[in-house]
Amino acid sequence: MTQTSKTIPRSAVHGTAFGVFFMAFFGTLWAYTGIMGLQGWGVPLLLVATVTIGIALFIGGVSLLRASRELTEQVSKTDLKRGKRMMFWFNIIFTAEGLAIAITIAVCNATRHTELIPVLIAIIVGVHFIPLAPLFQVRLYYFTGALLCLLAIITLLFVPAKVTLGEHQINAFMSVVGFGSALILWATGLAIWLMGKRLLGIVPK
Repeated sequence: MTQTSKTIPRSAVHGTAFGVFFMAFFGTLWAYTGIMGLQGWGVPLLLVATVTIGIALFIGGVSLLRASRELTEQVSKTDLKRGKRMMFWFNIIFTAEGLAIAITIAVCNATRHTELIPVLIAIIVGVHFIPLAPLFQVRLYYFTGALLCLLAIITLLFVPAKVTLGEHQINAFMSVVGFGSALILWATGLAIWLMGKRLLGIVPK
């Protein structure tokens, strides 16, 4: 660890670590959604690959936490207030996302258009990243949100809800959006992990 990295507050590295955890967990959930859409096709191998990637990212987040133990926590009262304000708005955004997803599921079930659930949820998740970008000052979240929304819209416009391969039927909406969203979130998690490494001075900027 370089001398410059020691001036970085521990909380900054902790923030990147928890960002990696977040992407690892929800990326794995989206991948599992994609696996469910395959209706049993290729499940064992894909499930192992999904869990492996999720665990690898989780370990990367843990490595950031371990490396940050050498850092001192120098937080001013202003920084402390800013941190509390950030968490307040994060909770508001996260709660709004959860409510929007719950309402979407209820409406889709009531109107018997359950095939739209994964596509609409991907749009909601993508939109929720937009306010997180300025909140956490991570411009990458703009791209993450835009890609998730674009993936969902393209899927809705150009991908059939179901695809039949021989005698095997696949829920294409679930699979395309599930695996696509997983790749986007995992890639975001990897980028955040590299940000943490740069903060620590482990990799060059």
